[in-house]
Amino acid sequence: MVKLIALDLDGTLLRNGEYISQKNIDAINAAKDSGIEIVVATGRANFDAQSFFEELDIHPWIIGTNGATIHKPNGGFFHSVPLKKELAIDMLRTLEEESIYYEAFVQNHILTPAFGRKTMLLEIEEAARQQKDTERMRLGMKIQQEQMGYKTIPSYKDLLDDEIEIYNILAMSFLEDKLLKGWGQFTEVPDITIVKSGTHNFHLQHSKASKGNALKILADHLQIDLADTAAVGDNYNDLSMIEAAGFGAAMGNADDTIKEKSDMVTLSNEEDGVAHFIHTILNNRKSISGGFSHTY
Repeated sequence: MVKLIALDLDGTLLRNGEYISQKNIDAINAAKDSGIEIVVATGRANFDAQSFFEELDIHPWIIGTNGATIHKPNGGFFHSVPLKKELAIDMLRTLEEESIYYEAFVQNHILTPAFGRKTMLLEIEEAARQQKDTERMRLGMKIQQEQMGYKTIPSYKDLLDDEIEIYNILAMSFLEDKLLKGWGQFTEVPDITIVKSGTHNFHLQHSKASKGNALKILADHLQIDLADTAAVGDNYNDLSMIEAAGFGAAMGNADDTIKEKSDMVTLSNEEDGVAHFIHTILNNRKSISGGFSHTY
């Protein structure tokens, strides 16, 4: 019987990265009323993720920064797996040298270098010259800059203080060749994992930080068997929790690889796919344990 549901945000629970639909809110409340623990598992920082729920009387556990942090429903700190500091600084230095936009996730802030905004605008102009659709790029830029705790710094050198822990680094480029080159800079770096959460980005995080590992840690703390958990997501940073959960689902807007590794494919995020996923669980709660055959 499902006792915990983990929900990704962007491309899953959110529409256009901006809001939670009423159908999804109602479904979450129905799950809560049935005694199911609600967990948000996202690449966003915990404080940014929490901002979507402040006026909804919904207080979920938050697995943030792709599993590098876990925060309690009251916002209190529970667990973290930060990057090794020297390694993180080296990677930030490389991104600056390559003029790749980045965000460094630290406690209470998402830090980005001063050159970041100009870099993204120049890349959008170049994409337009290549006759690519830039509407989604501009939306992506808007979403990044509207995150809670978003702050511009002169450079990575502002993070040299030993007391500043870096939980996750997001690298982003709207130019495919530049993004692939940036990714290639880190494929041989030890003790890190590189994952995608969108078409134009990748995350650098500790090798032990993932949504799947965080789900295991949280389930153990709550004394819930993993077989009694469910998770839904749309991108490659969600795969670890989809595979770790007893019942894993892919959004209708997910890539085929993610769908093939899931127990169920729900509707897209623009069609309230999370609500469909939750109601599937509520309607089949006693039979869903450890997963069942693919549903499309």
